[in-house]
Amino acid sequence: MDIKKVQPASAAAQALGWIDEKTRAIVPAIHPATTYLRDEDNQYRSGRIYARADNPAFDQAEALLTQLEHGHATALFSSGMAAATAVFQALSPGDHIVASRVMYWALRNWLLGFATQWGLKIEFVDTTDLAALTKAVQRGKTKLVWVETPANPTWAITDLAAAAEIAHQAGARLAVDSTCASPVLSQPITFGADIVMHSATKYLNGHSDVLAGSLTTARDDESWQRIKKIRAQLGGVPGSLDAWLLLRGMRTLYVRVNAACRNAQRIADHFESHDKIEAVLYPGLAGFAGHEIAAKQMKGGFGGMLSLRIKGGEAAAVAVAAHTQLWKRATSLGSVESLIEHRSSIEGAGSPAPVDMLRLSTGIEDSGDLIADLEQALGK
Repeated sequence: MDIKKVQPASAAAQALGWIDEKTRAIVPAIHPATTYLRDEDNQYRSGRIYARADNPAFDQAEALLTQLEHGHATALFSSGMAAATAVFQALSPGDHIVASRVMYWALRNWLLGFATQWGLKIEFVDTTDLAALTKAVQRGKTKLVWVETPANPTWAITDLAAAAEIAHQAGARLAVDSTCASPVLSQPITFGADIVMHSATKYLNGHSDVLAGSLTTARDDESWQRIKKIRAQLGGVPGSLDAWLLLRGMRTLYVRVNAACRNAQRIADHFESHDKIEAVLYPGLAGFAGHEIAAKQMKGGFGGMLSLRIKGGEAAAVAVAAHTQLWKRATSLGSVESLIEHRSSIEGAGSPAPVDMLRLSTGIEDSGDLIADLEQALGK
């Protein structure tokens, strides 16, 4: 059977079915080498020169991500931030960028600091408001539209097909941070995106033991070649063991994400009308502002991330997090264990996270246990 024709879950579980031709091993070897032998005539016919630019440890994970995202090619990076910033570094001073107002806080801070110092013109807008997005994108001036959906930590949903049309009509490219959706739920390239970014540390790896990032392109063009050159020259690549661990984690991607989605939906449904909860922010709820768009572009679930706004304000929210036992108070998301965090105190001044809000990353534990732990914490 052609591996390209099987269901994505099968392709992920088999890691494309690649077999080591020399040993017949079904699990790939770890390639720690950093340099490769030249031929006698001083050429590199193997295609390998130096691990910073081209490492065989990346090949299988990159090929799998490319297939899952319906893209042309994928490049692994040392972190999600390394991947994301490479997209902006491939631009030129004076280029205009429109980005989601609600987005991963570290990247927003980088854009406001380093990117503007390099001469990039950054404009943040509510990309869920298509009229505002259309107004912000300027023909001939805007080079990149950066969208995060669902957007961390409010899980706002941007219409990808509409955003792609707006960007392309102005001659701009659309890049999508799809970390919280993962390719299990959404493939932005099929909606017109040019670049898809993942913090592979999160759902792709899924075990809180790897730092990695990825970019998948819809086509091989000048922009993609600049991004690849930036990766090679700046050296923002994962180590061989990290790449191996990432691929290992991706084999269970569909099982983990589907379990997290079921848990998140049950938790959201349970607390939607709870007398100690001000609001539940989750795209899977019919009353959520972006629910209909999410249902259109997220297939099979609405993600494992949700936020709870606690009645009683900031002090009450912090107290609830302090009293959880099964939920772990830690930064990150997308792993097998459930995490809880008072996000506004982590992000600091200017955070879009309300002070009464707790961000939840649901893992694969029993949903009844997760609900019971939140209930007892709310009771205290």
